[in-house]
Amino acid sequence: MTAVTFHLEGARIVSVDIRGHSGYAEEGADLICNTVVAAIQLVECTVNDVLGLAAAVKVEPEEPHISLHLPGGLSEEDEHTCQNLLTGMMVYLTSLRQQFPDYITVTESANKKSMGK
Repeated sequence: MTAVTFHLEGARIVSVDIRGHSGYAEEGADLICNTVVAAIQLVECTVNDVLGLAAAVKVEPEEPHISLHLPGGLSEEDEHTCQNLLTGMMVYLTSLRQQFPDYITVTESANKKSMGK
């Protein structure tokens, strides 16, 4: 099962952590995994390549595990944009979970400020 966890500090999404293969299909042909990876890649490219921010991304294919951590000290505009992107991804993946509840979980977790350092 693919487990997606959005880590929050108050109302701010500070990171997203994705672990595991969904088991929906063979690796490489798995609709759920491919959809989740595409969603986080879109957010990462927008945050880092389009906005020029320094979100930390960690990919461990052997696990499998992908994480994205927003930097601190963002301008109000960049913070707003990043929160909209991550909230949109959360809504999108929650919709995917509703369609395929046996293959993906989406949760929110209260986060300590030191996490992700």
